[in-house]
Amino acid sequence: MPLFAPLRMPFKRRLQTLAVLTWISAIIVSLTLFFFLCTYKYLWPLVIAYLTWVLMFDKAPERGGRRVQWLRNRRLWRHFAEYYPMTLIKEGDLDPSKNYIFGYHPHGIISMGAFCTFGTEGLNFSKRFPGIKPRLMTLQTNFNIPFYRDYILAHGCASVSRQSCEYNLRSGPGNSIVIVVGGAQESLASKPGTLDLTLKKRLGFIKLALVTGASLVPTLAFGENDLYEIFNNNRTSKTYRFQQLVKNTFGFTLPMFNGRGIFQYEYGLLPRRKPVFIVIGKPIHVEKVEGSPTSEQLHELQKQYIDAVLAVWERYKDKYAVGRTQELRIIE
Repeated sequence: MPLFAPLRMPFKRRLQTLAVLTWISAIIVSLTLFFFLCTYKYLWPLVIAYLTWVLMFDKAPERGGRRVQWLRNRRLWRHFAEYYPMTLIKEGDLDPSKNYIFGYHPHGIISMGAFCTFGTEGLNFSKRFPGIKPRLMTLQTNFNIPFYRDYILAHGCASVSRQSCEYNLRSGPGNSIVIVVGGAQESLASKPGTLDLTLKKRLGFIKLALVTGASLVPTLAFGENDLYEIFNNNRTSKTYRFQQLVKNTFGFTLPMFNGRGIFQYEYGLLPRRKPVFIVIGKPIHVEKVEGSPTSEQLHELQKQYIDAVLAVWERYKDKYAVGRTQELRIIE
């Protein structure tokens, strides 16, 4: 592959790159705009009013976000999906009279497939699963970033806190949530050609399903880990220990990774153009438990869920993970 992108490139590919750049740069653009506005003293009253509303009064992150459907439907997100390209594989219908917890695997570096599938209509989720209204759950810290918070709220994102999850699942038929189960820890294992999942210790979403009676839907993204190269991180290295410190302090961490640039292919923050296949598996129906679930109930349902994830892998690995360097592993 050449180092630099050709000068003569189909306009459609330029649009695809622009769509991905729009999402990748959203935090930087939001912060830049906020601090730029802060340089004008006559705007300070508006800035103070905005921050007061955000910090003290706005409950949208705990109440399912503020979905703006026309933003989710923008043609921009079709270009986003075509960049890789991404493909949605549906294993079965979902009853719109029920509620669902989609477990998305793996986390990857930035969970591109999760946002495209559940935060936009780039893959026509609403047409493929009519009546299902997913909320992509993310860390509360994302809702402390001025303007960026409003951007992701408009795409249906919400806080991944227990109260927020329960509120969404109890807000009526079809209301569902999406949890990237492996979280920040799993992002540190996002090596191309591999699928190492952090799942053994993850019981919070299992308990949530038992308490609310929501069905679990295993969702496996083949190719998510191939979008970036990640530098090897020995668990005894100082870098790894620093990443763990950041994760334990702030709830997130940032792997050392490399993608591509806008006009060249070797270095940068943009993901590489690698196909991603998002398989939404068949639902695991869960009986609601009155009171607090027992340890036996939690581990029994967790085993059922892990078996379902492994079954999805076995059905599709020879089709969508042909270049894998190892089999799926549940490492933590």
